[in-house]
Amino acid sequence: MNILLCTLGASWPVIPEIFGFVAPDRLDLYAQHPNRAQLAELRTAHGLAAPDEVWICTTQGKQTQVSIDQIKAWWALLGNPLPLRMWTAAGTDQLATQAECDHIRELTLRVALLAGERCNGGQLLLSLAGGRKTMSADLQWAGTLFGTQAMLHVVGPDPLPTELARESRPETFIRPLPPELAVAITPLIVGNSRRDELLDVSLDGHTVSSAAFPLPLADSELAWPLPAAGATLTANLQARQQQGSRLLGNFIAHLAETEKHENWRSLYRLPPAQIEALRQTPLTLADRPWLVQMPKADLHRHLGGCLDLAGQRRVGRAVWEALSTGERQQAENTARPLLAEKDWPWNWPETLKNSGQRAANVAALLVHASATQLEHHLYTVTEPRLALRDRPPHGFANYERPGELSGSAILGHPAALAPYAAALVAQAQAEGLAYLELRGSPHKYRPADPGAFVRELAAALAAAGANRENDPHSPCIRFIWILDRRQRHELAGIVDSAVRAFAGSGGFLVGLDLAGDEARHQPEQLAPSFIAAFRECLPITIHAGEGEAADNIWQAAYHLHADRIGHGLSLAEKPELATRFRNRGIALELCPTSNREVVGYRDPAIADSARYPVYPLRTFIDLGLPLVLCTDNPGISRTTLADEYLAAARMGEGKLNQWETLALVKQGFAHSFLPAEERERLLKNIDQRIYRQLGPGTPP
Repeated sequence: MNILLCTLGASWPVIPEIFGFVAPDRLDLYAQHPNRAQLAELRTAHGLAAPDEVWICTTQGKQTQVSIDQIKAWWALLGNPLPLRMWTAAGTDQLATQAECDHIRELTLRVALLAGERCNGGQLLLSLAGGRKTMSADLQWAGTLFGTQAMLHVVGPDPLPTELARESRPETFIRPLPPELAVAITPLIVGNSRRDELLDVSLDGHTVSSAAFPLPLADSELAWPLPAAGATLTANLQARQQQGSRLLGNFIAHLAETEKHENWRSLYRLPPAQIEALRQTPLTLADRPWLVQMPKADLHRHLGGCLDLAGQRRVGRAVWEALSTGERQQAENTARPLLAEKDWPWNWPETLKNSGQRAANVAALLVHASATQLEHHLYTVTEPRLALRDRPPHGFANYERPGELSGSAILGHPAALAPYAAALVAQAQAEGLAYLELRGSPHKYRPADPGAFVRELAAALAAAGANRENDPHSPCIRFIWILDRRQRHELAGIVDSAVRAFAGSGGFLVGLDLAGDEARHQPEQLAPSFIAAFRECLPITIHAGEGEAADNIWQAAYHLHADRIGHGLSLAEKPELATRFRNRGIALELCPTSNREVVGYRDPAIADSARYPVYPLRTFIDLGLPLVLCTDNPGISRTTLADEYLAAARMGEGKLNQWETLALVKQGFAHSFLPAEERERLLKNIDQRIYRQLGPGTPP
């Protein structure tokens, strides 16, 4: 709603003059004004909209009553085009005493406060032209406090033409003024303002609202007596201005005491009302657009599980085109039995793996199988994607099946790297990822020279548009080397290879990960193999506690000195360990969709999940644990990082609000494995970008 609020004194024509300026569609008063075009440009420049209601605030007394009668007569001649609401300060007249001035000031402030609330996102226009100077000053003060689209005035010669003076007739102002009269009036816009943020900070337990300082809504004309008791709005506003810095300081201090994770520094500069709105608004599907646009970090994304089916097929085509005729023929012979069958045996990936040229065989299947075939045998056969680890007879292989034709299955071929990297960069850009830590096993992709694979992946990503400084569209991408619990006896040698690659990667390789079946070889047994990594102080993240006992997490933290834990879903079972994680800043990498698919958690979007436990996100937040939300395998789980935030909100029973979401986004950058100087520089850059996106008054 748009409201025009005016004060009124003896010169009643100023109200028609203002109304004609802001609502030319209702009253084209200046149709014959010599500066008509400039007046239209002024309205456009300030974005003025025609009012839906006209409100008037004035005193009582004989002289004022004459003006009120004239306004009513003029309004009736216009056909009562809009609601006209009028408040008078009961018992006032000439404003000759302090008590009368205090009364009209209190009324003016309450009317302006009520008008601002009823506009509810619309425009509040204030006319400073009517009434005595004190009334105009009061209304101007109200505008600077409660916010206004425009403060309006009209000026003219002194004396005015008789037809425009207070003795003029209402009939003069129901049609365009003749040129000789119109030229005597110049409407002006003398300023605008935003709502003072101090109004939304609690003082004596209250913020400033019409509920705290009520005023009846006038149907037409309402005489309002000054309340005999109770705090006045005037006194409250004066106190706020006197205590401004203390009030804001108290608000920020209270915010810091109640939040579990520090938010972006710049967001504490937002108006308190905007901060409170972010804190009170649950994250829902409607927020997906701003989540996608927001710069984010994903710290747990497997290289082999990134690509969707279309991306896998593009990589397969590139490899296929690089094969010799003989290689193609052999690969076609291997793939032909599958292509001819409607139902593939469960062990079909082993057929491709065991026939000597795995990447070529995978490419043959990606190129020659139909999209329908691939869709069915990669995804459909494992649906519903819920608690797959415990579904017999294949267990965790159910979860991994959509990734059988990507990752190590094809990355061993040199021709795969460029299109794979291009797909990764395009994916990161589409998701709004400013920072991404990919993870994979170079010793499986390139057994003969895994360090070369790391260097070539870095070069391919750079060629595809990653890691370009000062380019906001270029994602910063780093790499984590995954070690496999199942390779216990080779582990020390693989760690040595990773340490050498770390030294020669130019900062691209940033850490190590340990993955694989948690039941195989506990961290205590594997720790000696990590000595070289400990010596070089490589950051370490460990897959642990993904549906397994919290003791696995304890071992990862204490025996392998983990800086982060992948998943860690059972951590709450061991409160003393959770406290240790909080104290040491060890972050959990939560991947809601894959956690639901592997372990099984309740998700309102999936009816069959009702019998599973609630996702522990809220528990972890309330414990103050460092948390980052990640995708794990976005191609396998068909998700994006924005969708992981939405999944976390759903699976956490809708208890994740927008403010907490922003804090979790920050956690993603704060717990990256970048060197401290780079991480701090990135945090400051993203802080500025997020503030520009959410700046004061901008809804998410």
